[in-house]
Amino acid sequence: MLDRPTPHLAVKDLRAWYGSAQALHGMDFDIRRGELVTLIGRNGAGKTTALRAIMGIVRNRLGSVRHEGQEIIARRTFEIARLGIGYCPEDRSIFASLTVAENLSLPPVLKAGGMTETELVAAFPNLKARSASPGTKLSGGEQQMLAIARILRTGAMLLLLDEPTEGLAPVIVQEIGRLIGKLKERGFTILLVEQNIRFASQWADRHFVVEHGRVVDQVAGAELGANLGRLQSYLGV
Repeated sequence: MLDRPTPHLAVKDLRAWYGSAQALHGMDFDIRRGELVTLIGRNGAGKTTALRAIMGIVRNRLGSVRHEGQEIIARRTFEIARLGIGYCPEDRSIFASLTVAENLSLPPVLKAGGMTETELVAAFPNLKARSASPGTKLSGGEQQMLAIARILRTGAMLLLLDEPTEGLAPVIVQEIGRLIGKLKERGFTILLVEQNIRFASQWADRHFVVEHGRVVDQVAGAELGANLGRLQSYLGV
């Protein structure tokens, strides 16, 4: 029997707390290199907390998070980022008083293989045109593009994207979608938190359903059509 390749990221029995309130109750999932995997579920199910716990932003956590076979549960956030894991939060967290160019230049290059300035300009032509504009002058879609572009230059090959289409106009959602598709084609591994199943289904290899801080179901991307009703029932759609 052939050995399965080591997952790019493997989460096992991940538990996390905000103060005395437990938010994750034993999350289990893995992502293979080059996959795009989604975490879907209702608001408050624990999806964002899972990303924050993987990154070490939620410090009160137990269980196992393995990156390329290496246990990282005890590591600090900056140490985890240096392994090549990039996190794009739902609030985008750009520096509003800085220009687009200044925002892009802030994150350090942590690993070889990050996208060059030329590649970023090609991938985000809107940002080139707005390079001198402060963050406060950007639309929601431009802010999202900037937030994603900022982590691509660091060399991160595992991307944690939290609701990248939240609150965006349909035409911008399509643009973000094309970008995510191109990143997958380039070989990035992507863990995507997304409420819009139809949006995520264009590239997702697998969908993990989260309820009450744990994974309760899994559907392969190729089997989504036959199981769409089941997934929508989890979301209350």
